[in-house]
Formats: sequence, C-alpha cells, structure tokens
Amino acid sequence: MADYWIWDPSVIKGEDGRYHMFASRWSKKYGFGNWVTNSEVVRAISDTPEGPYEFVEVVLPARGKKYFDGCTTHNPRIVKNGDYYVLYYFGNNYEAPNPGYSENVWESGLGQKAWMHKRIGMAYSKSISGPWKRVDQPILNPRKGEWDASITSNPSPVVLPDGKVYLIYKSSPVNYNPPLLLGAAQADSFLGPYLRLSNKPIFSFHTDQNHENDVEDPFVWHNGQHFELIMKDRYGKICGEEGGGIHAYSKDGIDWHLSKAVKAYSKTIRWNDGTVSHQANFERPFLLFENGKPTHLFAATGDGSESYQFERTWNMVIPLRG
Repeated sequence: MADYWIWDPSVIKGEDGRYHMFASRWSKKYGFGNWVTNSEVVRAISDTPEGPYEFVEVVLPARGKKYFDGCTTHNPRIVKNGDYYVLYYFGNNYEAPNPGYSENVWESGLGQKAWMHKRIGMAYSKSISGPWKRVDQPILNPRKGEWDASITSNPSPVVLPDGKVYLIYKSSPVNYNPPLLLGAAQADSFLGPYLRLSNKPIFSFHTDQNHENDVEDPFVWHNGQHFELIMKDRYGKICGEEGGGIHAYSKDGIDWHLSKAVKAYSKTIRWNDGTVSHQANFERPFLLFENGKPTHLFAATGDGSESYQFERTWNMVIPLRG
C-alpha cells in the first residue's frame, strides 16, 4: 500500500475458498518507528497464496484510550478453532496525546512508554469477514517480579488436535532492552483462561555477561506428534546470521531443542528472475499449511539502506518446494 508501512503477515484460507491476509499497517506520514503507537490490523484478500493481496478493511482500529488496546493493534496471528476464526494480536494505549507526524516517538520517549503497555488481545468471529468480537481485557498479563514482568507480546498460537490452544509469547524482565525472552501458555478453549506452562522462559540464550543473544517472532505449529517452530535470531549468535531463522522442536511445548540443522531461513532471497538480494530485515515469519504441510513462507521485509531504515515495506511470500 503506497501510503502505508506494511508488516506482520498472517494468512488463512476462508470459508469462501480465498486467502485472507491479516497484517499491520500505519501511515507513512509517520516514521516506521510509529508501529508502536499508530499501527492497526487490516485484512486483504487473494485468490492464490502468492497474491497479490487486495486491501479489504480495517479489522482492529484504534478504539479509545479507555481500552488496553485503544491506541495500537499489531502482530496479528489468525487461526481456525472449531467454528470460529480467532485473531490474536498485541494492543497498547498511552496517556500522552497522539504523536504528530514529525515526532520521533523513540526520541521523545513515547515509543518506550507505549512499548511497556503491550498486552496480548484476542478477537473472534464465525466468518472471516466478521463481525469480530474483541475481548475487553488482555488474555495474558505480565507478572510482577518474574522474567515476564514487562509486557506480553508477539503471540504465536496453535490449535491442538483436542481443541486446546498453545500460545508462545514474548516478554522481558525489565523493559525493551535485551534479553527478550519467550514463554508458553495454554488454554482449554480460545476464550481462556490462558495459564503458563512453566514459570521460566522456554528459550534463554543470553548470559550475565552477554545479554545480546536472544530471539523473537516465533511461529509455532504441531505436526501431529510434536511441536515445531521457527523464530528470528536477533543478533545471529545462534544460527550464524543476524536476523536469520532458527528451527526447534519439542514434545511437550516446554522443553525445546534446537534442530541439528538449526538455520531455518536466511535474509538472502532468490527471486523469480534469478536475481539475489540480501534483505536488511526479514521478520515475523509465518507458514501457510495446506493439507497438513507447509506450502508458503511469509515474512515482513522492506527496501532501505540498513535495518529499519526503510523507503517502503511489504509482506513477502516464498513458495516452498516439495
């Protein structure tokens, strides 16, 4: 979308047989950093997984500062659970006035304040086109004094064969500084309650001397026998590429193991015409499954001089072989 920053792809096949992408957008009148203060979740449609996807509607607009998600909605993840489409995301609010177009929210401090108010929310509908019932309270809150004391964010849900929902989320002990950590919760129904499966993070790669060794942006699935996930290696000290992807697996969703071939994907992209590019960012990985097998990898990316210095952003799709 020419006038918007685009991020956060999450795709599902609707009851109409078409492919529906839930994504985040915010006006390019703001800087890219305003994802934390001005993002909203939207829906776009395509006849094929590869697109192009055409914008249809804003699904989760700002709804007022009396709500936990009244200012921002971001990081959508869509799943089907029984008769319902269930949309997970994080929302936040902030007491300060909405930023002006020229305000750098990370220099003014508003970005940091908004970041600390990130909470996981959920909306559901029997139709992919809504109407959506948005819950009025977070489905998972931070815990004071614990490893996840700051926020709850980056939800990655998977509906298990018995209908329960397993949910990976991101948090940290203090604030937005590393290490960022991932935890796991589960609910008997998508309506909750969501209960932690462990009091400790499920991944912890940092040391007291080196906090800059962490992960984020998980995408988790269940293959019928065990859990698998891919996630972003923020500093590249696990898979060998800054911002590259990691693959891991788990029998119970609590005790996770890195795969022997740990690197799941690279920021180096080979295009249809044979050219190769190295993307400054390749984030929010999402796998589309058809008949139980992953067929397409989606990710948020952009054109720019360096990481997060974008001229434009878009959601990329890569068909998978075999």
